[in-house]
Amino acid sequence: KGDLAVAAVAASLASLAVFAYESGLAAATAGKLGTVPPAIGTFATTALSQHTQHAAAWNAVLSSNGKAKITETNPTLTPTVQAAFAKVTDITGLAQLALMLETAAAATYQAETSMLKSASAIGLSASIEPVEMQHIAILYYVMGMYPGSQTSAGSPIAFSSTASAA
Repeated sequence: KGDLAVAAVAASLASLAVFAYESGLAAATAGKLGTVPPAIGTFATTALSQHTQHAAAWNAVLSSNGKAKITETNPTLTPTVQAAFAKVTDITGLAQLALMLETAAAATYQAETSMLKSASAIGLSASIEPVEMQHIAILYYVMGMYPGSQTSAGSPIAFSSTASAA
């Protein structure tokens, strides 16, 4: 319940991101995605490291409160990510998949931070959400879109709506 429930969801989202980035890097290394610019590999490696750190931070919250660490991927989003990854054949497809996942994570942090009670959980959530938004902005560039562009409704395309929150 409460902060610990949010921590569990956040740890499962971070674990899913770790899975997705590891799978993407493995596919790229195996030559399954065509030519991969070095900057894309650097971004993916950095994002993987950051998501690994996020999972560890949320699991530290859980374990310090006597709860088991969450190492499983998010059960709601995992089938969607796996199905989407099965269709990835190039860097653009992988970037679209990563964007979907990063958007869900950013939306979740945005929606859940205001519901947290402990200062440490609020601080952790509030420090991770901007990192997810940075990932989103970079992924838009990878796909050839400027993140400051607007939708027909006037919202920036990189704006994090809470509609996709886990």
